[in-house]
Amino acid sequence: MAKQLLRCGTSIGANVAEAQKAQSRADFYTKMNIAMKEANETYYWIRLLYKTEYLSKKGFASLERDIKEIIAIITAICKTTDN
Repeated sequence: MAKQLLRCGTSIGANVAEAQKAQSRADFYTKMNIAMKEANETYYWIRLLYKTEYLSKKGFASLERDIKEIIAIITAICKTTDN
C-alpha cells in the first residue's frame, strides 16, 4: 500500500510539471486531468492506510486535509481550462 501511495502521490507533481510545459491547451488539460485522477487515487490509499491502522487519526487528518486541497485546486484548474 505504501508503494502505491508513493507512486500515485509523486505522479501528481510529475503530471502538473508536464502540464506546465504542455504543447497546447488540450495537452495541458489532459495532463491536469491525469494529475486529478492520481490525486483521487492518492486519497484512496490514504483512506485505506487509515482504515487498516497504518495511519493515526492525527496523521490521517493532516494528510486528508492536504490531499483534499490539492484535489480542489487541480479540479478548479481543469474546470477553467475545459475545452
